[in-house]
Amino acid sequence: MKTALRVKERIAVTFLALCALLTLFVTFGIVIVLFAESITFFSHVSLVEFFTGTRWTPTIRPYSYGVLPLVAGTIMVTVGAAVIAIPAGILSAIYLSEYAGERTRNILKPMLEILAGIPTVVYGFFAFAYITPYLKTLLPDLQAYNAVSASVVVGIMIIPIVASISEDAIRGVPKSLREAGYALGARKPKVILSIVIPSALSGIVASFILGISRAIGETMAVTIAAGRTPRLANILNPADWMKSIETMTAAMVEIGMSDVSGQSIAYKSLFAIGLTLFAMTLALNTVSYFVKMRYREVYR
Repeated sequence: MKTALRVKERIAVTFLALCALLTLFVTFGIVIVLFAESITFFSHVSLVEFFTGTRWTPTIRPYSYGVLPLVAGTIMVTVGAAVIAIPAGILSAIYLSEYAGERTRNILKPMLEILAGIPTVVYGFFAFAYITPYLKTLLPDLQAYNAVSASVVVGIMIIPIVASISEDAIRGVPKSLREAGYALGARKPKVILSIVIPSALSGIVASFILGISRAIGETMAVTIAAGRTPRLANILNPADWMKSIETMTAAMVEIGMSDVSGQSIAYKSLFAIGLTLFAMTLALNTVSYFVKMRYREVYR
């Protein structure tokens, strides 16, 4: 009997180990493909031209492969989404963890997380069909495709990430810390801002960075809402927010759906963009990990 149980345990452990190795192989495979194809691209286009060029026209003569317009568009949408999602997410987390009753929380939190399950193409259509016409009544100069609508819809998309992770971090703060604050005469808002939030700061900051990473990698919603106009937009210029832009992911979709040859430089530029995007998200996730480890509070 014991031998049979040990055999089953070994089989289960082996299966789990194979699953873990599979994820590693897939990750390494993606990275290897990105590097291999990007090397081919950079053998024809210099790194300086790619990272400092201000024109992106890989399929239109004269060909130009400056990625700065795409990076600017990506950063613009990401910043706009963060401005919406971070306050809404942290306030939602505070309400769910500190004010909502257990029954209310059990209803609201699953409803909030449903937002994460809606297909991104639906968000993009919603932005184009409803958000943009509404915003146009407030901003007459708003174009049909614009950065504002894309930022709003991506912000809505990442609210569940920020709210869910922040709420888990806040609920992880021991009740004794709250009671100590009340014992000193502090009211609930003061306890939340002075004790609870600082104690859960590592998890909250991690949720912010993960939400921003999600916004950087968003594809279909920004492709539909923001358009496909690669231009070097100024994030500090309000007029640029009302015009069409193109993000890195939207450019990858455009190239992938075009009729360019699989061996052309234009097609290889898709992998160069992907490698750049991978490096950006990897950097953010690494920062998130170190912030979480550096400021994590362990309660016993």
